[in-house]
Amino acid sequence: MIVPAELLPHGVLLRILTADDADALCRAQVTNRAHLRPWEPRRPERFFTVEGQAERIAVQLKEFAEGRAVPWVLEKDGGIVGAFTLSGVVLGPFRNASLGYWVAADQQGRGLAGAAVGRVCAAARDVVGLHRVDACTLLHNRASQRVLAKNGFERFGMAPRYLHIDGEWRDHVLFQRILHDGAPPGGWA
Repeated sequence: MIVPAELLPHGVLLRILTADDADALCRAQVTNRAHLRPWEPRRPERFFTVEGQAERIAVQLKEFAEGRAVPWVLEKDGGIVGAFTLSGVVLGPFRNASLGYWVAADQQGRGLAGAAVGRVCAAARDVVGLHRVDACTLLHNRASQRVLAKNGFERFGMAPRYLHIDGEWRDHVLFQRILHDGAPPGGWA
């Protein structure tokens, strides 16, 4: 699958993750560790090493090659300032994936998350051939909820104790965006 890179506001590039990103992704994770902690699972110390990121990237790229995920990064001035992933890609009659993302603390409030979510949804529809994308947020994550709403996601439920985030099972708001109502491209594969 060929997913073209796209230029976002403020000179930020949305592009597919590569194996060469381990160093930059490690720096971004270490720099944003405190910022991301309330929104993510607890991470082992190895996660914050170049080797740990290289292992994680290898898994993500394997899933990408198998058509089960699409991992992007936000790149600015040679550094990584965010990541967006379509995971759990299912084709057939469902044609769905789940969206997850983060943006660096020093890039918040600049419209990058909204712009990237819009581009990711366009790629989900036009490149991956999906009908629907879902996403979830913690109940109090109003900023992410606004990003999703601005990109056409609709709230459709609440899932109690849905994900283990920052050391506890946490309730999440569920969102979805229907990308189109046409027939699946290329049949039902």
